[in-house]
Amino acid sequence: MDTKQKKATAYWKENLRYLIILLSIWFLVSFGAGILFKDALNTIRIGGFGLGFWFAQQGAIYVFVILIFVYVRLMNKLDKKFGYDE
Repeated sequence: MDTKQKKATAYWKENLRYLIILLSIWFLVSFGAGILFKDALNTIRIGGFGLGFWFAQQGAIYVFVILIFVYVRLMNKLDKKFGYDE
């Protein structure tokens, strides 16, 4: 295996690690907080609604948008690290 192939393999390995971490966070927020832990979170009220309801309706979307920006930033750093930036 040549160095170019090793570099590409390392790049994709790190990229997949980022994806797994970020999608796990999103899963925990959307499925975990919105469905599994809803009853426990609903004991906390925000604006008259339980926190579990808030996560199910709004929080998962906000977290997803934030994770998109985090992913873009991580990928820009990764591109620079491996020399794939423009």
